[in-house]
Amino acid sequence: MSISLAEPVLDAGVWPRSAQALGADLAVGGLPAAELAERFGTPLYLLDEQHVRDTCRAYRRALPGVEIAYAAKAFLCRGLVAWLREEGFGLDVCSAGELESAALAGMPGERIILHGNAKSGDELRAALRLGVGRIVLDNPAEIARLAALVAPRQRQRVMVRVVPGIEAGAHHAIRTAGEDQKFGLSIARGDAEDAVLRAVAQPHLELTGLHCHLGSQIGSVRPWLEAIGTLAAFLAGLRDRHGIVLPELNLGGGHGIAYRSGEHPLDIESFAIDVRRRLARQCALYELPVPRLIVEPGRAITGPAGVALYRVLVVKRTAHRVFVAVDGGMADNPRPALYGARTTVRLVGRVGAPGTRQVTVVGRYCESGDVLAADVELPEDVRPGDLLAMPAAGAYQQSMASTYNLVGRPPVVAVRAGRARVLLRREGIADLLARDVAE
Repeated sequence: MSISLAEPVLDAGVWPRSAQALGADLAVGGLPAAELAERFGTPLYLLDEQHVRDTCRAYRRALPGVEIAYAAKAFLCRGLVAWLREEGFGLDVCSAGELESAALAGMPGERIILHGNAKSGDELRAALRLGVGRIVLDNPAEIARLAALVAPRQRQRVMVRVVPGIEAGAHHAIRTAGEDQKFGLSIARGDAEDAVLRAVAQPHLELTGLHCHLGSQIGSVRPWLEAIGTLAAFLAGLRDRHGIVLPELNLGGGHGIAYRSGEHPLDIESFAIDVRRRLARQCALYELPVPRLIVEPGRAITGPAGVALYRVLVVKRTAHRVFVAVDGGMADNPRPALYGARTTVRLVGRVGAPGTRQVTVVGRYCESGDVLAADVELPEDVRPGDLLAMPAAGAYQQSMASTYNLVGRPPVVAVRAGRARVLLRREGIADLLARDVAE
């Protein structure tokens, strides 16, 4: 049912745009969180469809003429692909599963980019069969392998992923453009130039440009500006030494978002202005034509649009801590365990005590590291049965979820204008046991 909402009192930089306080409850997409939790169960992911669409439109306004491909690894389902297609986005995928999901949802092949540092033969064949717009080459061996799979009298457009030697990202595990890591080909060592020459020499491949992804959860435009300087110098060297002029430049994604009050997301309008200005100046310096830009935001599109709901199962007091254990945890949100990620936690559905206490919200899984939110403030009377909401949950949670302890993954429910619909259903015990082949 739809509801009439009061003025919002939530931090608009952290919660979805439609999220508003509704007395003791929280409303997202015009629906009370407590009602949605009762209807669909917990743990539960809500995704604000209008927020996703509005963010897509903000990107298109800020970056006219730039190709924008959503990074599917952040979160993917066929319903989301339909929204992205309608908003004029393409898709960046890195597996056969993501590729087939995109194709089933009607994303045109030419608007799909296939990534991956170790693509299988099946994935390359699927990409060719579905007519993907570009395949990003990540290693020298892949060049000949791909060329051998292309049908006679056909050509596949490709890009070469390069490493500019820049460390950027919120955690060392999600920095992808420094030297000595598994992604891309080093400019400094000459590996990138060698790959470009190999790709150009293949008659069945059409090299359209360079790809560079710096990392994830980057809040400042500075790393991209530094990278553009390195990339422009490399492009000029290719022209001067080999007569190769590449028409496209893909700067990847990694655009940061806010998870807690006081944090600042990447300002996409400033990013657009600064990046295009820097690229134009560097190209003028080297007398290069300005390449067509491609960007691949993922987290920035769906992350702020998501809310995770959990039900409190246990409150346990030890000598030094109060643990609030919920019915989800690291299996449906591994980011805190993997990266030490921090988030906001809010009690919803009832009025809590006026005083607060510092608690650690933990999950139900058999790991001491199963912590969702350490040292957060919740009402002193937090108790079993309470409903907790965590914002900025639309990226790298459901997509990274596992079935640890043989617990099924939560559903994802889209909310918009007082209506809710399931995008991904809850994974039940029957789903989990279906893969178990008895002797």
